[in-house]
Amino acid sequence: MKYLAIATAAIAFMAGPLSAAESAAERDARMAWWREARFGMFVHWGLYSGLAGDWNGKMVGDSGGLEWIQQRVGADTHTYAAQAFPKFLPKPDFAREWAKLAKRAGCQYVVFTTKHHEGFALHDSKLTDYDAGDLLNRDLVREITDALRAEGLRVGFYHSVIDWHHPQYDFRKAKGLPYPKDGPAVAPTPRDHDRYIHFLHGQVDELISNYGKVDVIWWDYSSTGFQGDEAWRAMELLEKVRAKQPGVILNNRLFRIPEAGFNGMGTDSVTNRMDPKYGDFVTPEQHIPPTGLPGVDWETCMTLNTTWGYNRHDHKWKSDETVIRNLVDIASKGGNYLLNIGPTGDGSIPKETVDTFSAIGKWMAVNAESIRGTTASESGKPAFDGRLTRKGAVHYAHVFKRPADGRLTVPFKTSKATLLAGGQALKVTAGDKQSVIELPTELPDPIATVIRCE
Repeated sequence: MKYLAIATAAIAFMAGPLSAAESAAERDARMAWWREARFGMFVHWGLYSGLAGDWNGKMVGDSGGLEWIQQRVGADTHTYAAQAFPKFLPKPDFAREWAKLAKRAGCQYVVFTTKHHEGFALHDSKLTDYDAGDLLNRDLVREITDALRAEGLRVGFYHSVIDWHHPQYDFRKAKGLPYPKDGPAVAPTPRDHDRYIHFLHGQVDELISNYGKVDVIWWDYSSTGFQGDEAWRAMELLEKVRAKQPGVILNNRLFRIPEAGFNGMGTDSVTNRMDPKYGDFVTPEQHIPPTGLPGVDWETCMTLNTTWGYNRHDHKWKSDETVIRNLVDIASKGGNYLLNIGPTGDGSIPKETVDTFSAIGKWMAVNAESIRGTTASESGKPAFDGRLTRKGAVHYAHVFKRPADGRLTVPFKTSKATLLAGGQALKVTAGDKQSVIELPTELPDPIATVIRCE
């Protein structure tokens, strides 16, 4: 078993130098591209994708959390793998399809699962046989990273610190974290969680050492009862990652404390506190904070239907209007939008996903300047039905619905207003603290028409 190589790899990993303290200016420079981007693609893909929401030939559920199907059905890792392995058969060019869709949609970065809670690694790991190298004789992480870079996209790794496969992951210590009910029956006890931590650190070292520049690492996840150094030797892990990838941007999920952006276990239990020693950004999930999270970097991650991993039974798709307006809303509050796709077992992207990302791309082709590189509007949510973003001296009014009288009042002084779609100049009556813009009879985009105000 490759587990025998863990000790050697872990020792080599621990020998790396500690990163120097980072100044505020250095941090701003490192974070600049991410703050500029505003929009990224999330990808959940693993053994669960081939199962497609079914177990023993029957539907497990038609909504929510089917990347957790092993835990939902309670299967031990061997029973799970026996059903999942035959259905996970990536086609040759799947990664190019992902990358091209992300590029076409206007995404600037892609974060994809290198290992989910099931423990199956998509890279060719030297530390386990439970990986794509042994199952498929392929390194799927390399295929994906190569495809993303070919399209000029930034590369992010989602990596689960939970592991339902590893025999030394101590689920008994991991209070508040999920584990399949039949798992303990096939693994030795007692467990030595320190050995699992060595394995975790070793696999992370493979990922940050063998695939060139890594732009984002997206850890998942901790509980209020099991987090930080006790659970993952988190501070040591962060230091080693930063030493080998000094430009990397890290999320906050090695921790579950207020100083790291969490005040509970709910996906909406987020704070606007983010001490940089714990990570770089806060991660509200499946929701947009009503007023954003002022003072910290944050990113809303969200599904297109109700589940992260592919489920053929889940047809609760968000409309194009919803996701485009979500993007606008998040940018208007100073956040990023990480929108998920769940490919099938062969890596194909469901048609509904392709259609929606294509619609976003069509909108972004006209209006991207009102999203990328913008900041939250100091005016907050406007009186009209829409949102505001800002880039220096330029404001962007995103109009969701035309006022009945055709007069748009914006809470700032402007002397020039033009439609981004087509460049038509609009009549403006400017006051000291607000201005009135005369809108055309019909808005060029029924979802979100953008007006550039100088």
